[in-house]
Amino acid sequence: MSRRDSRYSLPVKIVFAAVASLVLVGSTTPCLAQAAKSTTPAPAAGAPQDFRSQHFLLHTDLSAAESKALLEKLEYMLGIIATYWQKPPKGIIECYVAKDLNNWPSGSIPDDYGRQKIARGEGVTMSLVLGSEGKSTVYATSEGGVAQHEAVHAYCAQNFGTTGPTWYSEGMAEMGQYWKKGELAVQVHEYVVKHIRSSEPKSLNAIVNSVETTGDSWENYAWRWALCHLLATNPNYAPHFRPLGLGILNKQPVSFEQTYGAMADQISFEYLFFLTHLCNGYRTDLCAWDWKRKFTAMAAGSSRTVPVQAARGYQPTGLLVKAGQEYEVACTGTWKLDKASTKPLTAAGDDAGEGKLVGVIFQDFQLSDEFDVGASGTLKIPSDGQLHVRCKSDWASIGDNTGAVTLKLTAPK
Repeated sequence: MSRRDSRYSLPVKIVFAAVASLVLVGSTTPCLAQAAKSTTPAPAAGAPQDFRSQHFLLHTDLSAAESKALLEKLEYMLGIIATYWQKPPKGIIECYVAKDLNNWPSGSIPDDYGRQKIARGEGVTMSLVLGSEGKSTVYATSEGGVAQHEAVHAYCAQNFGTTGPTWYSEGMAEMGQYWKKGELAVQVHEYVVKHIRSSEPKSLNAIVNSVETTGDSWENYAWRWALCHLLATNPNYAPHFRPLGLGILNKQPVSFEQTYGAMADQISFEYLFFLTHLCNGYRTDLCAWDWKRKFTAMAAGSSRTVPVQAARGYQPTGLLVKAGQEYEVACTGTWKLDKASTKPLTAAGDDAGEGKLVGVIFQDFQLSDEFDVGASGTLKIPSDGQLHVRCKSDWASIGDNTGAVTLKLTAPK
């Protein structure tokens, strides 16, 4: 018999009446033999062994070297999430991580459901929760970062007694398996990028408010990851996201709607923009939109100068424009598309058009097609709205760019 609260609880099975509960949280990956292939040589088949680190007890058929590497990854990730959630890890997280179930005799994995999940190339975390604390056991395949994903669930259950609503629980666990200290760039499995880029975008409402369950599909996990990554790394929303998450985990009366309701249009726009340009290496922090900049029209014969950074996405000019208007363009300065490059470029870009100053028109949370601005000449405005500009560069490598140019726009008399 099970029960599920529509907002904050994951599926739970009552164990000791109202005193303790067993929380199941799981991870899925699509046919992991295809999605995440091991690059390490297969060890000789043998019985599972136990390996320990400061916060983990690992039962596994991985080799000693592979086990050491996995424990190092788990400890590293645990340090990052414990700092993020501002709570030192409690207790030991016990993990059963299997490379080949043929190495595991009957009964060596104490939970049949855990063994079934491993057999499907997946994982699950079983947590016995008492109040605001718990004791967790992870069951996971050794492939694809599943153990790291499940360890995030285990940490939350042992330290907070909950993992939060499905969108947050699974989104943050997906982030956990990719998290690297000080690294804000997207680094996910390519099948995640391919799925998101080729699919109809899942709405924020569908992610946050739909009645969904943990372990449903890796595709749903991909959308939850995308939302959590955006909110955690975009400076427009990150300052609110950590307090929201802590409120959720500490069972406070908080919600996504209360936190971000006033920013709904901005978040929806940046979420869709993120999905459209998603790639490994993409930096939501560098591509965040400046919603505070004021836009005004230019008087006839007046000029306006705007600094434009190479290592940024679209940047506001502050200029409100109308279709058909013309402005004289004059740019000074140079930038580089690679920190190691010795060849600086002007706003005219290179022969292939990379490094050229380009623009878009923003109007009512819609963007025009991108158009060339260049280093000099006459710019004819294609539509009404706000003019934004950037250095034309692969979205995956914006963080490698350096330098800046100054754009001067002059309105005709």
